[in-house]
Amino acid sequence: MSQGIGDVTGKNILITGATSGLGWHFAHLLSGAGARVVITGRRIERLETLCSEIEKAGGRALPIALDVCSLDSIARTVEEAETELGPLDALINNAGISMEGRALEVNGENYDAIMDTNLKGPFFMATEVARRMIARRKEGSDTVGKIVNIASVGAHTLLPGLSLYNMAKAGLIMMTRALAREWARQGVNVNAICPGYIETELNSTWFNSEPGKKQIATFTRRRLHHAEDLDGVLLLLCSDRSDAMTGSVIDVDDGQSLVGIG
Repeated sequence: MSQGIGDVTGKNILITGATSGLGWHFAHLLSGAGARVVITGRRIERLETLCSEIEKAGGRALPIALDVCSLDSIARTVEEAETELGPLDALINNAGISMEGRALEVNGENYDAIMDTNLKGPFFMATEVARRMIARRKEGSDTVGKIVNIASVGAHTLLPGLSLYNMAKAGLIMMTRALAREWARQGVNVNAICPGYIETELNSTWFNSEPGKKQIATFTRRRLHHAEDLDGVLLLLCSDRSDAMTGSVIDVDDGQSLVGIG
């Protein structure tokens, strides 16, 4: 997709949580669409494998080890990315974790792990990148950068047994709107995507178990949807064709939230 809606040719895009799942998929998607991708995560060996795949396909990728729970790591990563590739045009805040358990079973360590990874990390990634975008904005120019937060159907639909995850993703939606409003006149667009349940290596065992199959049977279309279902909206939000979109929260959940998830 080199022309029209979704054209990201020549853009520098940083993706967090690129060692597996959606982040891995997004890296291939954006690279294949002409972007130079900065792929980040804690497992550098996975990033190097991903980088090799992208380069074999003719793309450009820069792997950088990143811990989104560390403000120092965030600052170093963004500095290295812009030193190596040039100014970032977009950030995909994708890194996240989930942890099952009833609220009465949650301890401080569990709480901090979820909130630091799913909410604190995206906030400081966004502010670090946006600060640089705003600093280089020329007087009178329009949009200078895009931030896309990967939220979840759990941001507005209760996922039983995942109270902390629900809380963090709901916070990510309000963060999206707050930052979009704050940076609206400074040229930084901030939007969010809310995927439904998509099978990845992190949840594959569950969804192939009998209880997991029973859960799938409760979904509106009685199926999981796929990472590819997010391609169109992600490309749009990273491209110049979404310059009038900021503060938008887009559900791409195959209708899972229409009847709730139980």
